[in-house]
Amino acid sequence: NNFSFLAHYRALIFPLLIREGKPTPFFTFVLALLFCVYNGYLQGRSLSNYAKYPSGWLKDPCFIAGFIEWLIGMAINIHSDHILRNLRKPGEAGYRIPRGGMFEYVSGANFFGEILEWFGFALACCTIESLAFALCTLFILGSRAKQHHQ
Repeated sequence: NNFSFLAHYRALIFPLLIREGKPTPFFTFVLALLFCVYNGYLQGRSLSNYAKYPSGWLKDPCFIAGFIEWLIGMAINIHSDHILRNLRKPGEAGYRIPRGGMFEYVSGANFFGEILEWFGFALACCTIESLAFALCTLFILGSRAKQHHQ
């Protein structure tokens, strides 16, 4: 399960797809790195050492609903990032309002998708650690979405 956190879309794939952007402050990078490393350890340790699931857990409605929510959230996240990456032509500057996909319903569609992902993960895992991660994601990305909206 630690592999799923290591191969997390936002951490490894998304940065390779970005064409240009504002540089990230080093302190922000370090805080994000520490959060991801600690959270990956916490989730991996929780699921591998403490969480106990019955033999039919993968067929349980709670797991299935959480997994489907996670997949939908990831699809929204990836599609929204695609829209954001393609807002401007190469060399073009300035702010543009994203259109299409979930941006028709919410101004921070990429944030919404990631929040949905991790609440789906929490539902599928049913651990206090996965719920804590989902809540942290909600508060951190929710505040960023509010800033972006303004």
